[in-house]
Amino acid sequence: MNLQEIREPVKEELKEFNKYFNQILSSNHELIKFITNIFIRKKGKQIRPLLVFLSAKINGEINEKTYTGAALVELLHTATLVHDDVVDNSELRRNTFSIKALWKSKIAVLFGDYLLAKGLLTSVEKGAMDLLQLTSEAVEKMVEGELKQLKRSRLVNINIDEYFEIIEAKTASLMAAACAIGAKSSTEDTSKVLIMKELGKNIGICFQIKDDILDIEKSANSGKQKANDIIESKITLPLILALDQSSSREKKDVLKLLHKKEKKYQEINEIIKFIVNKNGIKLAYDVLNEYKSKSLEILNKYPESPALISLQKLIDFITVRNF
Repeated sequence: MNLQEIREPVKEELKEFNKYFNQILSSNHELIKFITNIFIRKKGKQIRPLLVFLSAKINGEINEKTYTGAALVELLHTATLVHDDVVDNSELRRNTFSIKALWKSKIAVLFGDYLLAKGLLTSVEKGAMDLLQLTSEAVEKMVEGELKQLKRSRLVNINIDEYFEIIEAKTASLMAAACAIGAKSSTEDTSKVLIMKELGKNIGICFQIKDDILDIEKSANSGKQKANDIIESKITLPLILALDQSSSREKKDVLKLLHKKEKKYQEINEIIKFIVNKNGIKLAYDVLNEYKSKSLEILNKYPESPALISLQKLIDFITVRNF
């Protein structure tokens, strides 16, 4: 299974979308043009635009509004990546230097703002205020999620309910918006839009849980991969579930290591070993599969079609990927 196969039912539409997206980002400003050209060449997996097009197709016909919605989602996602690199002080993005690393934080923040402004202008020009509302709600939730995560990272106790509040806002809200926007662009049926929004939320939760697992799994298997979440003292599902299986003393010792600003290689490995020994990864996979099942159950409400099959495969891809 690969993304090329999953994209097949909307392959031509995605080709057109890339041209459309490039046109939106065009600028006469030399620095913006230069940064944009570099960033466009380093496209990611484009899962969110893919969700928009597939969601539109299973609910109706893809149209100009679908392209506008996909552009809004991708502009917002790209802006958050640029801003995240500043917040996290990241030097790399998609295996190359981040904008923050090449042009420092001020230009990175301004370029992120430029992308957000492009989204606003596009929605106004295309008269897509209903889609702008969905993306704006996602932005609000994402910021709230980030702020809540920063606040929680300073506290010792870890609560699984708060973990889900954070990832639903921080990660799942944009995927929920992508699916809702796709449906909104091709149907007037509000109930279908809400169904797709729920689907996107569940897919987003799957995506984040898998990211949490990969951060530990790759480090545990290779012994070389950096466990970035541990280094940054981030709260992840495998860690929470491992702590739930532990004594008070074990919890205290592990959390003391986790909250150290500068961790030695041996200390990082100690936390990884703790998570593995307490079945944190296995238990996280159990939760991941619950949300995968919820996502597939929602799709069972729709008649079979190439787009539906691709959405099912995309859910599988998200939950079994190794990157």
